[in-house]
Amino acid sequence: MIIGVPKEIKNHEYRIGMTPAGVQELTARGHQVLVQRQGGEAIGLSDAEYQGAGAELVASAAEIFARAEMIVKVKEPQPEECELLRPDQLLFTYLHLAPDPVQTQLLVHSGAVAIAYETVTDERGGLPLLAPMSEVAGRMAIQAGAHSLEKAQGGNGTLLGGVPGVAPARVVVLGGGVVGINAARMALGLGADVTLLDKSLPRLRELDGLFGPALKTLYSTQVNIEACLAQADLVIGAVLIPGAAAPKLLTRPMLGLMRKGSVLVDVAIDQGGCFETSHPTTHEDPTYVVDGIIHYCVANMPGGVARTSTFALTNATLPFVLALADKGYVQALKEDKHLRAGLNVFKGKVTQGAVAQALGYEYASAESVLG
Repeated sequence: MIIGVPKEIKNHEYRIGMTPAGVQELTARGHQVLVQRQGGEAIGLSDAEYQGAGAELVASAAEIFARAEMIVKVKEPQPEECELLRPDQLLFTYLHLAPDPVQTQLLVHSGAVAIAYETVTDERGGLPLLAPMSEVAGRMAIQAGAHSLEKAQGGNGTLLGGVPGVAPARVVVLGGGVVGINAARMALGLGADVTLLDKSLPRLRELDGLFGPALKTLYSTQVNIEACLAQADLVIGAVLIPGAAAPKLLTRPMLGLMRKGSVLVDVAIDQGGCFETSHPTTHEDPTYVVDGIIHYCVANMPGGVARTSTFALTNATLPFVLALADKGYVQALKEDKHLRAGLNVFKGKVTQGAVAQALGYEYASAESVLG
């Protein structure tokens, strides 16, 4: 199979869909890999390394899309990339379609086959291709929040960990999944006062056993959320419904419960955000203020630590890329129900239920379109 790895073009996105090690695994199996020139240079992955791994260096994304049977990316295709997709071409990347009707329409119109990293599942009900970026984003959320709390950034001037004789910042984490756990771990490590809310009692018990009394846990209700907001310096939005738009846990009136200069970090912004006042921002201009509350809503947070993120992502995606290349997407999808769960768009049909419901498309199951 011919696999294409184009350079990412989203604002301040320096990750690349595959490392040289991933390329070598594919070429060793007889596959051809096209990598766009300087695609990984920003994170220290040189063209020479890719060439040494067996890749063919290609000057333009247009040539990669024209020649490749499978496109492996990181971020969702931008409109100009969607226009390059061909019928029956395979796209394997993050998509986050539920809050993005324009991208969905373009993918449906293209006739391509689009598999989304974020809805591929595993035996334990987890999301193995979302997990590594969720780990990165959860840890980065605390870094970003701590920086945003600085007075020069518009925050209330609170040091996350405090100092002897001065109380630390109060951090509230909404959601006990991979993002929430990593955010809590980072915040606790920096000495913050951390409370985590979740609707799953088994999950709260698990977290209590993991962190002990250092982490306060609360069952997530409107009353408990509002009580936490009144005390919070930093709130991390870390909720996820696989494939669907994130639920809005904070409304604009609820911002009035918070102290001026407090910070919201919405890690769910890729799925539409879990705060009513959230809208996507970039690493170039990451924050804005609503009613005196700092909002950090960067839609590609892991791109800020692009080298770490690229290696972590390739570690997770490579087995699936190899399966798709070795077997072809039809056979690979038929044989692996977990990979099949990642199928979002198939030759003009929406095959992910949550996306179809959110955007008003007729749903076609993956099993039905694969025959």
